[in-house]
Amino acid sequence: MKILVVDGAGGSIGQQIIVRLREQLPDKIEIIVLGTNAIAVSSMMKAGANRGASGENAFRITAPEADIIIGPISVIVPNSFMGELTAAMAESLSLSKAKKILLPMSQPHIDIVGASNLPLPHLMDEMLRMVKSTLTGNKTRRVVEVKGNV
Repeated sequence: MKILVVDGAGGSIGQQIIVRLREQLPDKIEIIVLGTNAIAVSSMMKAGANRGASGENAFRITAPEADIIIGPISVIVPNSFMGELTAAMAESLSLSKAKKILLPMSQPHIDIVGASNLPLPHLMDEMLRMVKSTLTGNKTRRVVEVKGNV
């Protein structure tokens, strides 16, 4: 099983995702990271990823390998991350047959209808439930509200 975590800028969201995945998933799960720049990749590698790269060609080659792609929703929006994520990068991720688990982080020009306005830690909890569900083959739907401990 290969999980691809994608982030840009400083990679802090990707780093948090990887820490949470490493805490709760078996070591045999391979975590690959793609960043829009070397700083994002470095940050995510320090969090415990197995492999990482940046650049359009890395996205094109790596996205088809993934079973699950995780990141903020902006990873499938061309020119997001202040232009760091190119159209080719977004297309590589969008066209991948991998299951996409995307965090509804806001974009200035995009509103997501139906997305809850939960704090990032709660979104991470929901992301983990979705990953675990995918790994076990259960089909679960998005949780709208998180109550109590997860």
